[in-house]
Amino acid sequence: MDDVDSANAPSGAFDAVEVIGTTLDERTTCAELATYVCRKTGEAAAVDLLPVDVPAAPPMPHAPQPALTRVATAGRSGLLASWGVEGPRPLAVRALDEGHPITASMDLSGRVPRQVMTVPLLAHGRLYGVLLVVRQGPAFTDRDTAVTHFAARLAAVHLGHARQHGTVRSTALDLQRALLAEPGRPHPNLSLATRYLPAGGGALVGGDWFETIRLHYGRTLLVMGDVMGHGLEAAVDMNAYRSMLRYIASTDLPPHRVLRRLDAAVAEDGIRRPATCLLVRVDPARRSVAMASAGHLPPVVFSGDGTGELLDVPVGPPLATGVGGYEQATRPLAADETLVMFTDGLVERRREDIDVSLARLAGLRLPPGAVVEEILAQLLARLDARNAEDDVAVLAARIRRRPRW
Repeated sequence: MDDVDSANAPSGAFDAVEVIGTTLDERTTCAELATYVCRKTGEAAAVDLLPVDVPAAPPMPHAPQPALTRVATAGRSGLLASWGVEGPRPLAVRALDEGHPITASMDLSGRVPRQVMTVPLLAHGRLYGVLLVVRQGPAFTDRDTAVTHFAARLAAVHLGHARQHGTVRSTALDLQRALLAEPGRPHPNLSLATRYLPAGGGALVGGDWFETIRLHYGRTLLVMGDVMGHGLEAAVDMNAYRSMLRYIASTDLPPHRVLRRLDAAVAEDGIRRPATCLLVRVDPARRSVAMASAGHLPPVVFSGDGTGELLDVPVGPPLATGVGGYEQATRPLAADETLVMFTDGLVERRREDIDVSLARLAGLRLPPGAVVEEILAQLLARLDARNAEDDVAVLAARIRRRPRW
């Protein structure tokens, strides 16, 4: 009976469904469980978790005691104080081994007896830990045990969901980090710095990405993209966009024609999520850039004195629409100017117009003469990027000065 059916909840336990498992954070779930059982059946409660969930199985003779870590407590902490060798730990181990609640009355040094209940956190054949409930006074009734057991099973189900969620998020994050860890090398005539920061909290990682592609005659194509949505699927689509873009860019077409071909290819494929993308082709020999945008935010350029300027780039529709219509803009880029490309997580703020957000970025005054790494660090710190509500990808590039012979 691994599944928790609220229709079969014991009398008085229906509210457990509303107050246990309100988030996908396992420590929060454990705290909610401890608080609930203190209110319902005990005076103190603690939740101890196993390092990893394990299959429920008959106990092995002479098996070592499991390593349990206390992650949540509630109620009268004094009742959870050290018990010594006669304490409830053997009961907790029995509950894990036997897979059902264990109750006992313990009289320590002539004090008022403590009633103890240990309940395994068991769901879908997996053990996650054990719940300890303590109170003074009368022994636990069958109803107390049933209510506590139901709450523990409910918490265990949510712990399973939380760990599955964590596994998916970790997989997506590992994939995204692997894809972003080594963007293609730009030509040595370009100084480059990049950062990727996943959003905090419980949100899954998204499809933010950047890339650099070497072209002929010392030029480099800089790419910043953002696949719509979050999670493993967005990261997979991001990889597909990146692969197709590399192939198309190898033909050395102008940025706006690269976007046209990429949009047509993705639209014909018909299975990819829409994405925004900004392409900037840097030509150090001519000290110029050519830019085209598929629904992406424009870049900003910081001059040698630290002042910023938001560039005017014609904006076409996002990729995967099949509409096309991309245009190109060009601009000189001096050797002391730094071009910065980014995804919307760097600047967007809830309930704030995007023009205001972009103006804040362009209005920053950075240290004169700062190198690209320092510029990137300053931007992330001043815009509080580590607490952004969405993933942040940012790239800074500057033409290297030619040595004088």
